Amino acid sequence: MFEIPSAVLSWFYGHTNSYALAIALMSVVVMAITTPLTLKSTKGMLEMQRLAPEMRRLQNEYRNDRQKLNEEMMKLYQEHKVNPMASCLPLVAQTPVFIIMFRILRGLIYQPTPNVQPVADATMRALGESPDQLGFIPRYLPINSDMYQSLFGKHEMVSLGLDLALSPVRAISESVGEGIIYALFVVLLAGLYFAQQRMVAARASVSPTMSPTQQKLMQYLPVVFAVFQMFFMLGLVIYYICQTILRIGQQSYITRRFYGHEEALGRQAQRAGEAARAEAAKRGESGGFFAQAKRDLMGGGEAEDASSGGKSGAKSGGKSGGKSGEKSGAKPQRAIESKRVTPRKETPPPPDSKGRPTPSRKDAQTGRANDRSARPKSTRPRSSGRKRR
Repeated sequence: MFEIPSAVLSWFYGHTNSYALAIALMSVVVMAITTPLTLKSTKGMLEMQRLAPEMRRLQNEYRNDRQKLNEEMMKLYQEHKVNPMASCLPLVAQTPVFIIMFRILRGLIYQPTPNVQPVADATMRALGESPDQLGFIPRYLPINSDMYQSLFGKHEMVSLGLDLALSPVRAISESVGEGIIYALFVVLLAGLYFAQQRMVAARASVSPTMSPTQQKLMQYLPVVFAVFQMFFMLGLVIYYICQTILRIGQQSYITRRFYGHEEALGRQAQRAGEAARAEAAKRGESGGFFAQAKRDLMGGGEAEDASSGGKSGAKSGGKSGGKSGEKSGAKPQRAIESKRVTPRKETPPPPDSKGRPTPSRKDAQTGRANDRSARPKSTRPRSSGRKRR
């Protein structure tokens, strides 16, 4: 993954004998690879924006049937020959290119860390060289290449009279006068970033998914990113400068191709975005990008339908019901609750109540009769009633 781009970089150095020029030519190759992906991503994004009114209509029509909504969306994409992933996959594909170039340029000035320093010292002794002279050990480059031989064991990467291995912060710490020159490269990069984003901001009115706050954020965020380049090697800053210059030309081409006339794809997307925002305003919805993403994550219009249904039901059930009741003279019915606390005599109190239950008269008579029958009969003989003489 890293060896092939490193071999191309080394080939450029072999023909130019300049680190800065080889890095600049490498940026041209990278832009030649990523430009078709950028154009495809921009076209896919504008095609999706052009279908915004139809997509909003389908979402409102099938807000309660998620499966039917997905089917109708797929039919819409097939009818207009639009791929929803066309605006995402090209951008994702550019991320590995950025990582590869970052690793390659940082690998040119690789030096062993303290953890691997003993191994590096042993290797230098085996090669018959002093470990004290250990410098750069370029990574990913062919060992027999001119670039590897020119960097191996060195402590500088000199080109254009500057050490490309130094970062602006380190250069300023060593010498303020010379470090200012390094810092000017970062200032130049920030200015180029700002100019590039101004070109994008000029087309921001065409994009129906960006608010003014988001436009300002996208305009100044790359400038903040440029400030962090103060801590990276100057060779990497030069690579970003060359790449940004090429991106400015790329953005100029995109503006002419997609926004050059009234029937261009970008202009159609602008009109479709305005229609989608007008329709959303009529329905009381937010037409922003984040609001639409939130509705999609919550299941389209189902959440809106539930909330609107609940509110309308509460309003219709509360207000209309109350008004009709007042007109007809009917009073709201309430459950009639008994205020009696003392239990009835026939009903025994609960088990946890205190005291004995008061029996009724019938129960008392029945209890006496039972007591009489339960008494044992006397065995003493009865007297005849006659008195003995």
